[in-house]
Amino acid sequence: MIYLDSAATAFHRPPQVEQAICRALHTIGNAGRGAHAPTLVASRMIYETREKLAVLFGVSDPARVIFTANVTQALNTAIEGLIRPGDHVITTVCEHNSVLRPLYRKEASGTALTILPADELGRVDFGTLNTALRPNTRAVVVGHASNLTGNVVDLEAIASFTQSHGLLLIVDAAQTGGTIPISMERSGIDVLCFTGHKGLMGPQGTGGMCLRPGLVIPPLTVGGSGIHSFSRTHPSVLPEALEAGTLNGHGIAGLGGALDYILETGVDSIHRIEDHLARQFAAGVRELPGVTLYGDLEAPVRAPIVTLNIGSADAAEVSDRLWEEAGICVRAGAHCAPLMHQTLGTAEQGAVRFSFSCFNTEEEIDLAIQAVSDMASENCDGLSEQIR
Repeated sequence: MIYLDSAATAFHRPPQVEQAICRALHTIGNAGRGAHAPTLVASRMIYETREKLAVLFGVSDPARVIFTANVTQALNTAIEGLIRPGDHVITTVCEHNSVLRPLYRKEASGTALTILPADELGRVDFGTLNTALRPNTRAVVVGHASNLTGNVVDLEAIASFTQSHGLLLIVDAAQTGGTIPISMERSGIDVLCFTGHKGLMGPQGTGGMCLRPGLVIPPLTVGGSGIHSFSRTHPSVLPEALEAGTLNGHGIAGLGGALDYILETGVDSIHRIEDHLARQFAAGVRELPGVTLYGDLEAPVRAPIVTLNIGSADAAEVSDRLWEEAGICVRAGAHCAPLMHQTLGTAEQGAVRFSFSCFNTEEEIDLAIQAVSDMASENCDGLSEQIR
């Protein structure tokens, strides 16, 4: 099997992940729910994982690293808590439904929404932010990288705009956390939402958000917190304010193990490996007959994603054949990015996404190139027969 679907979820993980989960299964109780050894072990492990994430993302206070079930829950918490009826929000056509659907829901309750367009390569001209600005603009909500094209946005340039106009910058880092270096402070991010099961190489069911100092977000859910049990209102102190209920301790332990590997290896090193593999694949397929590639493949910084189609072949059929005939795992379809597909003209056909991990090899990439080449040749031969 050749696994090239890391943008959906990590499959190859460092051994520290399994080791940490197994250790947690035998040692941790429920963090913050007692003073015996198992609950204290859980509390220490969760805090240490917060510290690792704070180092990774440039967060000064680990208490401002909040755990959620995934990036979707984090984005919903941020958007629902910070955007009010009567506000105006700017986003882009590049966004995942985890951004779009919470914003559409806010739009239905009185929030105005501007969606910036992209060109044929999926690039957004953020120089148009000034033309989108209104007196009631509250926030810019943007993905750091498109999960369809792999295009990466310039967060510091966007932050320069948001900070000069007193706006919030909410960032979806689902495709870049652990894969491309991010610093909240340097990039001027107010809320950074991340998921644990992609580039961070942790278990599914983990994720969270990081908050800049001073920012207060009302909780999406309230309930048990382990503190202030007699209060009728949920605690306001972080992180408990945004972490109602029992956390996924065993998953967070696995995420902590993955972070040990990432911090030791270095995100720059991981990015260099993944970028090399993605560019090797793109170079090997871009001249094949009938193959169409999407995104700005010449950009100096990209997420490790290459998306393509072969002639007019249905993307799902291409994906199925890659698995059945070559044992290659990819993702086909709409990728939860409907506006980006409309921009690229692939709403009906879908697209086939190859995404790469630092654990993939050059030999695997060569085999994937050959598999696409074989299918492209068949597609070209079939078209020739139809013409004759």
